Amino acid sequence: MKIIAYIHTDFPEKFGIPRQSNLIKELRGQVVFEPEYRNPDAVKGLEGFDYIWLLWKFQGTERSHEAATVKPPRLGGKTHMGVFATRSPFRPNPIGLSSVRLERIEYGVKGPVLHVSGIDLKDKTPIYDIKPYLPYADCHADAREGFVHDQKNEGLQVVFPEELLCVYPEEKRSAIIEVLRQDPRPAYHDDPERRYGMSFAGYDVHFKVKEGILTVFEVVDLENSR
Repeated sequence: MKIIAYIHTDFPEKFGIPRQSNLIKELRGQVVFEPEYRNPDAVKGLEGFDYIWLLWKFQGTERSHEAATVKPPRLGGKTHMGVFATRSPFRPNPIGLSSVRLERIEYGVKGPVLHVSGIDLKDKTPIYDIKPYLPYADCHADAREGFVHDQKNEGLQVVFPEELLCVYPEEKRSAIIEVLRQDPRPAYHDDPERRYGMSFAGYDVHFKVKEGILTVFEVVDLENSR
C-alpha cells in the first residue's frame, strides 16, 4: 500500500479527536499529496462532489491485532464486541475510513491541496486513497445502527471563560467548544476531580467534568511551554 498524501489538522495528539467523521462540521484539514501524486489530472472532476471518502492509516495501534473482540468506547470500554462489529483502531489491518466534506481544491506549488471539513483525523495521518462519496449508493437512511443506537447522548454543557477562549482565532472557537461538548474523555472515566488536557490548534486546554458540565480552567500555549 502506497501513501498518497498526508492530512494536516489541529490535532497533534489522538486525545480529543471526534470518534466519527462529520460530527463536528467546523473541524477542518488539508490533504496534501506526496510529490509523485501532485498531478492535477489525478483530481480532475473531483470538484463536482460535495463529500469524499478518505482511506487512511491508524497510528499508535501497535498492540496485537489478532484479538477477535475489542471494547468499544461507546459501551464504556468494559463490554466486548466483535472487532468487525466496531470501528476500533485495533484491527488486523490498521485502515481507517472517513467521509468528509470537500470544501475546495487549491492549486499551488504543492499541487492540488484538498480543503476538507468534518474531519476526525490526527495531524499528519497518512492517506492511502481518496474516493468520491455517491449519495445514491453510499447513503442508507433506513439502516439499523446495532448496539450504537442506544448509546447516543446530547453531549456536555461547556463552560469556556471568554478570557481563555479568546486566545483562539474566531474561526476556531466554535470548533474547540464542539470538540469539548462531545466529551473527549474515555467513556469509563467519571471522576469530577480529575484534570484533563487536550491539544488543539497550538494550545493545551485543561478542564474538569462534573455532573454533565465541562469547565475549562486553563489554556496553555504549547509553543511557549516547551
